[in-house]
Amino acid sequence: MASNRRTTGLIRPRHVEPTAVSVLSTATGARLDLIGSVPTDAAVSGVSLRAQDIVAGDLFAALPGGRTHGARFAADAVKRGATAILTDAAGRAELGRVLPPDAACAVLVHADPRSVLGGVSARIYGNPSQRLKLIGITGTSGKTTTAYMVEAAMMAAGHTVGLIGTVETRVDGVAQASSLTTPEAPTLQALLAAMLERGVDVVVMEVSSHALALGRVDGAHFSLGAFTNLSQDHLDFHPTMRDYFEAKAQLFAAGSSTRAVRSVVCVDDDWGRRMLDVARRGDAIAPVTVSTTDVPADWHAGPSTIESDGSQRVEITDSAGISHDLTVRLPGRYNIANATLAVAVAVAAGAPVTTAASAIADVSVPGRLQRIERGQDFLAIVDYAHKPGALEAVLATLDEQARGRVAVVIGAGGDRDSAKRPLMGEVAARRADFVVITDDNPRTEDPAAIRAAVLAGAQAVPDDERRPGAEIVEIGDRRAAIEAAIAWARTGDIVLVAGKGHEAGQEIDGVKHLFDDRDVVADALTNVVDNTPGAAR
Repeated sequence: MASNRRTTGLIRPRHVEPTAVSVLSTATGARLDLIGSVPTDAAVSGVSLRAQDIVAGDLFAALPGGRTHGARFAADAVKRGATAILTDAAGRAELGRVLPPDAACAVLVHADPRSVLGGVSARIYGNPSQRLKLIGITGTSGKTTTAYMVEAAMMAAGHTVGLIGTVETRVDGVAQASSLTTPEAPTLQALLAAMLERGVDVVVMEVSSHALALGRVDGAHFSLGAFTNLSQDHLDFHPTMRDYFEAKAQLFAAGSSTRAVRSVVCVDDDWGRRMLDVARRGDAIAPVTVSTTDVPADWHAGPSTIESDGSQRVEITDSAGISHDLTVRLPGRYNIANATLAVAVAVAAGAPVTTAASAIADVSVPGRLQRIERGQDFLAIVDYAHKPGALEAVLATLDEQARGRVAVVIGAGGDRDSAKRPLMGEVAARRADFVVITDDNPRTEDPAAIRAAVLAGAQAVPDDERRPGAEIVEIGDRRAAIEAAIAWARTGDIVLVAGKGHEAGQEIDGVKHLFDDRDVVADALTNVVDNTPGAAR
């Protein structure tokens, strides 16, 4: 009988058909142990990795971690109503120490519980992705923008659409904040089931390399997979660029449990062309290709023109050689690539091309080249660019539009790929007239040491490769850094605050503080405008 369940703050379906632990044991090959008076047909109707999120009838996934084993929190999970626990042999031994004598629960013991967690989660929630059209978008840059565009196109085509991404998760128009680009498997499967329950028939989802490598999307059935591009990022997690690529390739590779049924690949860079080779292997539907360069492809974007309002117009050609007009509100050639990819994905998913193109023309994305206006006579922009390639692309785009000088506020995240820090400084020093190096999210690292690495990269750029009169300063306090850049600007200049985009917090020494670049820029602009006599500055 379907359960009607109290839920936590996480999005879960309201009704779940319970699954017997014996069924999960058979499906995974896990040994089934019974603690206390628990029958082999004990019912499971939810799953969680966090003991504090457990509700009655859940399975608690007690996985080994880098610092502690999840089984240490099993007593709390059982107290909250966990029916079963999924763990490994070490976790099973820990249960004997932490559970009270009167505890009663089933235990599924598997040699590698993380490897089966995705499948278990999908099974518990009724394999929701098999009843949805799930579209996965991966790549280094452009995932969020492309996802928003595909969402708009599919909604315009009459579908009820869910969105799962970096900025937010939307379930039939209801938004909530996201902490991970791709949620952990139990959260993801519950979310997909909730979307299905609310009438969603298409889900557009950003798929990170971490999610693919760590099994967060295991158990998900992708109808379509899309690839944007690849550039240096996450080399704190992936040992090499090749490893990074291969993690992304799990969405397209023959033999991968997460391989999409169909694929759409942007072939503008070498990595895209390599991904096309991966997608072609095995018994696969021919991949759809997208290009904004001279590389032949099924979908091709021609030269773009910039309108007076900053939007771009471009003619794209489909696989039949038919041309279509496309307007993109966001600047930059890379956003032409994102938009063309989005059209190709939407058409592959069943949307009419004219409907898709028309819907994309109205899309803007929070924290992606987002203009902040307070009546100033220069351009102030907040963007998420936190990788060398992304920063280079954004600055190149702004340079094309600049009537005056360009300032950039940059930093680098702590506890992440340290090799990109000097590269961020180098890109900024080559591209901007005023570089303000500040803190991003230092996390648990020394902020000064991170800034020093970025500064070293900027100072290593020879004078003859910088702009005449270019200035580089270091201001650790991010608010003060933003205020300095805004105060520097004159009529016709551009100020870019890069790195955090939509984020509403700054993590320092492991503590998250409220901080939104968009609000801080707006405050600084208001102060400048209010203190400017007359209209001229």
